[in-house]
Amino acid sequence: MIAEVFFMDLKATSKENLPQKLSRLVKTAGIKDILKENDLTSVKIHFGEKGNTAYIRPVFIRQIIETIKEYKTDPFLTDANTLYAGTRSNSVSHIHTAIENGFSYSSMDTTPIIIADGLRGKNTTKVKVDQKNCKHVHIGSEIIDSDAMVSIAHFKGHELSGFGGTLKNVGMGCASRKGKLDMHSKVSPKIKRKTCIGCGECANHCPVAAIELKTNDDNEKKAYLDHRKCIGCAECIVRCPTESVNINWNQTIPVFLEKMMEYTLGVLKNKKGKSFFINFITDITPKCDCLPYNEAPIVNNIGILASTDPVAIDQASADLVNEQKAIPGSVLTTNLKPGEDKFKGLYPDVEWKHQLDYAQKIGLGTKKYRLVKLETLSYKKSGS
Repeated sequence: MIAEVFFMDLKATSKENLPQKLSRLVKTAGIKDILKENDLTSVKIHFGEKGNTAYIRPVFIRQIIETIKEYKTDPFLTDANTLYAGTRSNSVSHIHTAIENGFSYSSMDTTPIIIADGLRGKNTTKVKVDQKNCKHVHIGSEIIDSDAMVSIAHFKGHELSGFGGTLKNVGMGCASRKGKLDMHSKVSPKIKRKTCIGCGECANHCPVAAIELKTNDDNEKKAYLDHRKCIGCAECIVRCPTESVNINWNQTIPVFLEKMMEYTLGVLKNKKGKSFFINFITDITPKCDCLPYNEAPIVNNIGILASTDPVAIDQASADLVNEQKAIPGSVLTTNLKPGEDKFKGLYPDVEWKHQLDYAQKIGLGTKKYRLVKLETLSYKKSGS
């Protein structure tokens, strides 16, 4: 079976601006088919870490919400708390960050923000999946309890999965803190002490105190990691100013990717025919929006995709990125030509295709897709 993935470019005219075009995209892609009157609809987004500016612009989220409300549903914005220490690790600071980044009650057409896993990440529902790595998964209860779900993902690079799109937004993003720990727990980083400056940023932000500073024989402070304590949250990686803490690439990365797909399966288990997916292929940064900053995009803005198939939309998004020529001056230094694998260029040891293969294998969707391009409405003068 071939899935339909609907695509809009970022061209606009006086007849139809980009938010209006976005509304037409999601309607054309069939969002009304997953909604019915009075559905409590979880709109899963990433509010962006404080200091990050690459997350999806609130004006677009508002347009999608307004479109959802046309079908007399009751949407709410949601995300789950983070495993790492940051500005979204509990519901209070999470909502404060969302508001500071533009997702307020007034700007979102009076749509509330409800954090999916409660005040401290403990509001979780255990879902049976019976897969290779996970028999059960742990999902934020508010998402499980919702009647329908619309996932709105920012498609970009990612340190652990190669890229982050719909599947990561659903699988990782909807997991409770217990679920995030389950996915990450066997992925421990490594520290290059030659370049470590002993600043302590990694130790200060480690949620389980697995890193400490020690003085070496040259009387230099260096970071040391206790792998027995490490939960693999990757907070130390994103905090290190000298990139001295890196992923310890080993056989656990494929397991991490498989677990993330199994979590996606758990999220969608009670949402068959009740889920819809949107990918923004804009501001395509090399790393996750969980960072308190963002680096320069690796390719130019491409457009927005919508589909009812989570695998097809991510496959199409990756293909569209890889078709582009890289922007000079970004951190991407290899695979710069059109058709070359940009995600392999960023993370050569991450087999990002494995997540799509595995997702298809366990029945999440298909990698085969047909790209349906939305035409730009042009303004025609009277008599023309």
